Amino acid sequence: MTKLQWDQVGERDYEAGVDRGVLFLSDASGVYDEGYAWNGLVTVTEAPSGAAANPQYADNIKYLNLLSAEQFGATIDAFTYPDEFASCDGTAELASGVQIGQQSRRTFGLCYRTRVGNDVDGTDHGYKLHLVYGALAAPSQKAYGTINDSPAALTFSWTVTTTPVDVSGTDPVTGKPFKPTASLTIDSTKVDATALAALEDELYGTAGADPRLPLPDEVIALFAGTVTTVTTQAPTYNASTDIITIPTVAGVQYQVGGVDVPAGPYGPITGDTVVTAVPAPGYDFTDTSDTDWTIVYS
Repeated sequence: MTKLQWDQVGERDYEAGVDRGVLFLSDASGVYDEGYAWNGLVTVTEAPSGAAANPQYADNIKYLNLLSAEQFGATIDAFTYPDEFASCDGTAELASGVQIGQQSRRTFGLCYRTRVGNDVDGTDHGYKLHLVYGALAAPSQKAYGTINDSPAALTFSWTVTTTPVDVSGTDPVTGKPFKPTASLTIDSTKVDATALAALEDELYGTAGADPRLPLPDEVIALFAGTVTTVTTQAPTYNASTDIITIPTVAGVQYQVGGVDVPAGPYGPITGDTVVTAVPAPGYDFTDTSDTDWTIVYS
């Protein structure tokens, strides 16, 4: 094991942006088999609620904390929305171009993408897919204003609440069954690329298949068995030649200064050098694996 280090090159991660929004409408059985591109997304603000502590007292002490149920909510801001979203916003069409409000609101699903960046690759490092289920949009204000010398496009906004859907399986950490959920996130930097491509074909559609939002169990099945666990190996150092030898380990990418280095000789080094290891997509490290080594120059 090595001493903890902060803000190393290639480890300054962040998230930014939102794009590739997709609206999904479900049928009576809860299958999201209709997908429509959502242009003009400005922000999606995730706002979980609940999980509030309710302390219980006994024997003149704080005996325990009970947590309230946690819920997933969000606010969607956009310049526009798909025509199909009208039924989710309490609008019905009497005739082409003629609509009435205050109607029943249809539940929907949502998919959007955010970028994952770091100090080396910028926002091209990767992305996350966010899937939302059982969403219901609340009525919202629409402030129409005069056009002046500083025109701005009207931004629509909706507050969204959700109803969770079932998830099969057991939490590997707690050993307890998974609770129903309304949100699911997939990180492109950590999952198998082939499985991710298959999921995106489902979400965005292909030439032969319409877009659809798979339920959590279907998503889990896509990625089941695609992650291989490996153990890292430490690089070696020859003090007489100042050469570091990078080992060859399937699924392990070694880096120096946040830059990928191939297996084999590296150097000669001219000062203390930190070698780090990151898992390749579709791989994960064992709990006992070291991920960084400080080579002391001599």
